[in-house]
Amino acid sequence: MSKIEKLPEYNAEHNDSLLRFMTCGSVDDGKSTLIGRLLFDTKTILADTLTQITRTSKKRGLDAVDLSLLTDGLQAEREQGITIDVAYRYFSTGTRKYIIADAPGHEQYTRNMVTAASTANLAIILIDARKGVLTQTRRHSYLAHLVGIPHIVVAINKMDLVNYDQGEFERIRADYQAFAERIGLHRAGHNISFIPMSALNGDMIVDRGDTMDWYEGPTLLEFLEAAPPAHSEQDEEFRFPVQFVCRPHASDDPELHDFRGFMGRIESGDISVGDAVTVLPSGLSSKVKAIQIGDEQLPHATTEQSVTLLLEDEIDTSRGDMIVKTGQAPEPVKQITAMVCWLSETPLSPARTYIVRHTTRESKAKVGEIAYKIDVNTLEELPAQALTTNDIARITFKLAQPLMVDSYTKNRATGAFILIDESTNNTVGAGMIQS
Repeated sequence: MSKIEKLPEYNAEHNDSLLRFMTCGSVDDGKSTLIGRLLFDTKTILADTLTQITRTSKKRGLDAVDLSLLTDGLQAEREQGITIDVAYRYFSTGTRKYIIADAPGHEQYTRNMVTAASTANLAIILIDARKGVLTQTRRHSYLAHLVGIPHIVVAINKMDLVNYDQGEFERIRADYQAFAERIGLHRAGHNISFIPMSALNGDMIVDRGDTMDWYEGPTLLEFLEAAPPAHSEQDEEFRFPVQFVCRPHASDDPELHDFRGFMGRIESGDISVGDAVTVLPSGLSSKVKAIQIGDEQLPHATTEQSVTLLLEDEIDTSRGDMIVKTGQAPEPVKQITAMVCWLSETPLSPARTYIVRHTTRESKAKVGEIAYKIDVNTLEELPAQALTTNDIARITFKLAQPLMVDSYTKNRATGAFILIDESTNNTVGAGMIQS
């Protein structure tokens, strides 16, 4: 489409749903200013906060309020004018609630961007209209593709600095489309949209403004309001990692004397009383006798609810086990192949033992093979014997204990894991399971 960007299909009955989205891109593309403008124009900034950033802006000799200060909360960020850590902001409109993650643009903090992307259902990738597609734009786009974010909004910002020229917008869009084709961003269930804007002046953020009449698509807020909520676009199999087994032995209530509930968070799918379930890795089966949230009895529960499940049969189940619907059980595996983003300053060593933490289960792991690492600039697959900070590679791990996994493209919750250094207990890597 040359002018009009199609809004994603959206079911109005979900208009009170939560949307998690992130902003990313290269340094100084205006990510923090964009979020500040979005909060300001939707009138979700508290008066005392606005007063504080107005005072800070005046101290810096600025004529207008620096809206980027709303997300740059660290002193080092405000001194340098950059984003270092992921900043989260919450706001709501009359139709839905939002959680925004503002990711750093510097390559040094790419690992922080992976953290923000892991829970996002939509990514806003900013591009400076003067500079076009840069290395970090490609890096963040590849990571957004890698972590399975289904909806991408390419926000071509600072259009005021190129005189709102439609030709510049079309040129950058063509460049990005070519790159997106190379990395596979155009695939079923995913979409990319392009919006020209000026975050500084507020054009095409909440209000359209009168500077880009040639653009007939939605504003950013209109797009966000129409974006489908997570878990709504495909049927998902039921996955319930057990976090805790509740046995209130000390209770004086005789009804609780034999109580045995399995507590956890539903990572995907839904469950109803009477459904047949299987506990993994044992493979034993039963039926759901009751579903509880606190003292409340529920007939049905769904994704992202934290509940207690009671089963009709006494089955040996503990933390780290997974309850699934019978007939939907993944095969427990002791070897996984994954795309791994290395987060630590200490290089990955094939000679070391790491801990894989997958949902509520852990297993010691050894590196079986590093197939290749990705050069995100050229997309070339390079041979590698070790990984350093921000490297992305395809790695096979051999596990000491079986894990119940899905491929990441099928289930982001049970297809992801983190790697932990067993000697320091530091998180050193994040993985997306391929097989």
